[in-house]
Amino acid sequence: MFELKIDDARYWKSCVDSIVSLVDEGTFNIAKEGVSLRAMDPSGISMVSFFIPNKAFSKYEVDKATAVGLNLENLKKILSSSRNDEHLLMKDGGNKLAIEFIGPHSKRRYKLPVLDLKKETADKEPKIAFESHVELRSDSLKEILKDANSLSTYIGFKTDKDAFMVLAKGEGGELEEEHLNNTEAIKKLDITKASSATFNLEYLQRIIDACPSESAVSLSLKTEEPIKINYKIGDAELAYYLAPYMES
Repeated sequence: MFELKIDDARYWKSCVDSIVSLVDEGTFNIAKEGVSLRAMDPSGISMVSFFIPNKAFSKYEVDKATAVGLNLENLKKILSSSRNDEHLLMKDGGNKLAIEFIGPHSKRRYKLPVLDLKKETADKEPKIAFESHVELRSDSLKEILKDANSLSTYIGFKTDKDAFMVLAKGEGGELEEEHLNNTEAIKKLDITKASSATFNLEYLQRIIDACPSESAVSLSLKTEEPIKINYKIGDAELAYYLAPYMES
């Protein structure tokens, strides 16, 4: 049995948005320390790993670890009805997840069926000895991706000891951007070895979309290996992996 309460219902919607950007079904593992989810997207080229600690909830009662598989698209639709002044209560309803929005003058209750999604769960995160780490503002990264999207469906990232470079090429032209360390956009560069890889732009935009505008985003790179992207939404921690694009 479990009962979880969040004072700001819309905060939980933001957390779910960060997951459903890649996967439409997933299993929340509710344990004493917090709630986690790890899943591959249907194409198998990206993965999301989510964790929110128990301190993010105003009420957190968990008798024993519980796995709750859900259709995340349906959960998102329900959470989209949340209002600014509402609390959110989630509790065990047997083979259903009971969801209650509690406002100053009213309550709304929903029930979502719990699904058996063992096959959809990713066992563990990839182990990669990354060569480069780039920390930048979310809004800066969104602008970089927007620039590349005007020309291409893929984006290349390159690093050297002093700079982070972005490359995009399409029929309409070519883009090359260079961002230096300790600027408004780039908060930190930690380069042990120059790295380069190319990624699907649509997936990167979906991954970054839910990140708050002024939050920090960390990119971890190794030449021709999956990129790791980290950011936080409040106390919630997100890690994404995206396989590189390899020209045939």
